[in-house]
Formats: sequence, structure tokens, C-alpha cells
Amino acid sequence: MRRWRAAGARILPLAANSSAALARLHATSFARGWTSQEIAELMAGPAVDVIGAKLGSQMLGMAMVRCAADEGEVLTIAVAPDWRGMGLAGRLLGEALGALARRRTRTCFLEVEEHNQAALALYRREGFHEIGRRKGYYGDEGGGDALILACSLTDRWWLAPPPDAVESE
Repeated sequence: MRRWRAAGARILPLAANSSAALARLHATSFARGWTSQEIAELMAGPAVDVIGAKLGSQMLGMAMVRCAADEGEVLTIAVAPDWRGMGLAGRLLGEALGALARRRTRTCFLEVEEHNQAALALYRREGFHEIGRRKGYYGDEGGGDALILACSLTDRWWLAPPPDAVESE
């Protein structure tokens, strides 16, 4: 029943006024969750996209990405514990990568804890591959190394309208 309900979740861009709900969600997924203020400050950046998964007013998940020049970074993905394993992270990541592609981002990077098998499987399905490692990066949080992953987004540029289709003022 829950999987069926998760399929009906809305995937949508989020505004800065959702930072408190995002902070609560983030805290359920990471040893050191981000504060509402940290999230609001990130969301205030001109090249940051935050995508949420909502069912009614309930925040089920979020993805945050940032673009700089032609490179993007997945800053975080979090799904509420009761809603994991139902495809929400994949939908969020797909939409977040689409947002980066619309900004003409060529390559996307991220870091993931080496033992996070569910996240690694998700990222590999989306075309990410390992390009580096940060030894002991998550050691303070009881984890291990951070794997640095990268993915080309140029094959997703079809998600963006061609330049001549954009209306000018």
C-alpha cells in the first residue's frame, strides 16, 4: 500500500520557506543533519535547485544540487525512513539531474560513503562512476571513506529547450 502511495508523490521544486521541513528530513538520514539556516543559505544561492517529494503536505524526500559554470554537484539526497526503498530517491535524483542539464551542466559530481550500498546502486544506475576517494572522510560520523563519483550530463541536454525556443522579453 505504501509503495502505491509513494508512486503518487509529487516531485516538485521547493522554495526557501521549506527549509525547516527539509532540516527535519535531513536529520533522519545523516549523522550530522543540516540546520534550517544552513539549508536556507544554500537555497538562496542562484544556481541551487532543491527538489522535493511530497504527499499532501508531508515531505517524503528531497534532493539538492548546485551548478557552477558547467559543473554540477549533488549536495544531498534524503528520503524519510518510512518511505525508503520505494523509488523516491531515483525520482528525486532524476529530476535534480534534469535541473542541472537544463542549466547546461556538462558533468555532475557527488560524494557518498563507501558502505552506503543503496545510494551507490542508485548512482550507478544513473551513470555515475568512481573517480576518487577521500580516506576517512566520514570517520567522525562512524563511517569510512567518501567515494567521489562523476556522471556526464550532456546526453540529458534534450531536457532543456533549444536556445531559439526561449522567449525573450
